[in-house]
Amino acid sequence: TAALATTCLSPAFALAELAFVVRIIMTWYPALDGGALPWAVVFKPTEPLLAPTRRAVPPVGGVDVSPIIWFALTSLASEILVGPQGILVLLSRNVGGA
Repeated sequence: TAALATTCLSPAFALAELAFVVRIIMTWYPALDGGALPWAVVFKPTEPLLAPTRRAVPPVGGVDVSPIIWFALTSLASEILVGPQGILVLLSRNVGGA
């Protein structure tokens, strides 16, 4: 149901947004080893999304913008689906009220 999807997706979107914020910060320190702990916890799950994006959107002024793009997409999807006026939230209210 919509309520269950909202309950599952809200923390998933929050974790994804946090991971992309950490990746944005990691781009400021290019000497960080993404394969070493604690950075690998964020690097390994996000890199499969960021690598193709990096190939499609080259760095702007030497800055990797791929984590910014994914943060924006994740935030947008979160707001559309599980935000205060999100689709799933409205569906769960409508089903509960009917």
